[in-house]
Amino acid sequence: MKPATAAAKLGIYLPAAPREFRDSPITRAELDALRADPPAWLVDLRRNGPFPKDVVAAKLGVSRSGLVRGGVTEALDAVQIGELIANPPGWLLHERDSYKAVLAERDRLRSLDS
Repeated sequence: MKPATAAAKLGIYLPAAPREFRDSPITRAELDALRADPPAWLVDLRRNGPFPKDVVAAKLGVSRSGLVRGGVTEALDAVQIGELIANPPGWLLHERDSYKAVLAERDRLRSLDS
């Protein structure tokens, strides 16, 4: 598989991965091995980042679109995310409320189908 696909499956930001990971195809067996016994670089990326947008959005409790509306266009690391959580700017509070409303509406609609 392409390195971008493998990075997505591992939940890491591809540009932060080592060159040998970024530049060569990854087999399913290699991916399984990385999951079973992650090397130090993978453990570090998962712990400290930088993180891909979907992971950043999940950690902040917003959608990926909410990140863009808030001006977050680059990958963030754990320290930057921690700072946003500790001192949330207005856009983050607004986007969290909007995202919660979207999820509540989705759940409401699903319950109607049941």
